[in-house]
Amino acid sequence: MKMIPLRDNIASRRPPLVTVLLIILNSLVFYVSAGNHPAVFAKILYKYGLIPAKITKLFVTGAAFSLEDLYPFITSTFLHGNLWHLISNLWILWLFGDNVEDRMGHIRFLIFYLISGVIAGITHLVFNPLLPVPVVGASGAIAGVMGAYFVLFPTARIITLIPTFFILPLFVHIPAVLYLFLWFLTQLYYGTTYAFIGGTAVSGVAWWAHIGGFVGGAILNRFFIRRRWR
Repeated sequence: MKMIPLRDNIASRRPPLVTVLLIILNSLVFYVSAGNHPAVFAKILYKYGLIPAKITKLFVTGAAFSLEDLYPFITSTFLHGNLWHLISNLWILWLFGDNVEDRMGHIRFLIFYLISGVIAGITHLVFNPLLPVPVVGASGAIAGVMGAYFVLFPTARIITLIPTFFILPLFVHIPAVLYLFLWFLTQLYYGTTYAFIGGTAVSGVAWWAHIGGFVGGAILNRFFIRRRWR
């Protein structure tokens, strides 16, 4: 069953400046990168995307890491392969990011977001060490935001659209903990299933990046929340 989250029932108390900034920045990066010739766009993805096989080779050979080897853990989170990839990610960031940013504050939230992206990248690397193609997208970092939301807003509800075979769609209010738990189980199911048949190389989705980001966000959010939240 496909569930499309529309909004939650918790209004943020302060403008989500960093969330908006991240949405704008991701959109600009996509416009600049994807606006090139497909061959040039591919080169950008391979240069700034995270390529597990490249990192694994450095570990195996004992070669020294350079900044160029490490920055893809950050830059990959600002690249997207196509417009739908971008829109779907940024919609989820907007849905969950404002409240998490509200609890953390702008600077803490930005640091948390970037760390979540790095954790997601490391997790993807661990479970796909020989993958020779780049992984790109903000979904790992956003999964960290979702993990934080799961912990910080247990009583929230997500207004969700469920397409039906009838003319009128079905709108339901789903507890956020249930929605996010089901989402996590879906990632875990596909991540485990595809691990036996080629992983991301077959599915085209970085399932373990989502899993790592979500778990990291659920655990680390406590170190970033405001001590005084009003």
